[in-house]
Amino acid sequence: MTAIIQARGLVKSFGSVVALDGLDLDVQEGTILGLLGPNGSGKTTTVSILATLERPDAGSAVVAGADVLSAPQEVRERIGLSGQYAAVDENLTGLENLYMIGRLYGLGRRRARARARELLERFELTEAARRPVRTYSGGMRRRLDLAGALVAAPPVVFLDEPTTGLDPRSRNTLWDLIRELVQAGTTVLLTTQYLEEADQLADQVVVIDEGRQIAKGTPDELKATIGGERIELVVASEADVDTAMRTLDRFALDDVRMDGRSLTAGVDGGVHTLTAALNEFARLNIELRDIGLRRPSLDDVFLALTGRATEAPARHGDKSQRVEAA
Repeated sequence: MTAIIQARGLVKSFGSVVALDGLDLDVQEGTILGLLGPNGSGKTTTVSILATLERPDAGSAVVAGADVLSAPQEVRERIGLSGQYAAVDENLTGLENLYMIGRLYGLGRRRARARARELLERFELTEAARRPVRTYSGGMRRRLDLAGALVAAPPVVFLDEPTTGLDPRSRNTLWDLIRELVQAGTTVLLTTQYLEEADQLADQVVVIDEGRQIAKGTPDELKATIGGERIELVVASEADVDTAMRTLDRFALDDVRMDGRSLTAGVDGGVHTLTAALNEFARLNIELRDIGLRRPSLDDVFLALTGRATEAPARHGDKSQRVEAA
């Protein structure tokens, strides 16, 4: 497969804040790459450089065959961008917003109007097409913003945390639209703090922390790096916790982790091991509030790689977070 986005050794600082520290990146054509990291890790800075909104202090990048430094206008003609906040004019209608974007891209009046109507229908906004955007819900604004990124039918689309603040239904709708884009041949670079989002959408995942890549692979490949399945249980009585811990330890591949009355241990054997453990707890009359077998998630991967959850600030602290949001 061909890499339609290539970045090598990207470095970017904002004063004393190091946002990127030698980042390499490859995105294959017709795929979704999920760029994961905590606040301040460099996700938005990466998108800003690839979209020619920022210049790197060092390194190089090529997007859809155009160099971001020597041919920024060519890059802009070949990409769409949807940022963390919907970049739409609240005083214009949905139709007027998309028509304006089309005209800015150089489409003729007739083509810009036709493209606007086509996208409004595709994103299920036809009934609201002539309403001012200030009357739209958050999910409708995000859909309109994504539609705006597609007006010129670009081969590459950057989505910077596109579902932040959306309710589950709106998020699922947007996920479906993103999948449709890729099925039609568009390449998507998606930044997100939602591990489930990357798990659902991404063909490849790159985890970055403090401006550097620390892991890369498919979601399943990354999960495999931290081992197999886990038994998780909650003991009903505090008095039974120690006995339950010793019992679970007999089936565990590593140390049993305890958090109050909740116990977790890595196991092999899958359902057979879970059944054996349940029988042993029943034999010892240990009542359980909950028990289950689960595979590692991307949350587990991120925690194992960085020692913290994705919502935690990076080393550079609040200043870095402000830079990322800018």
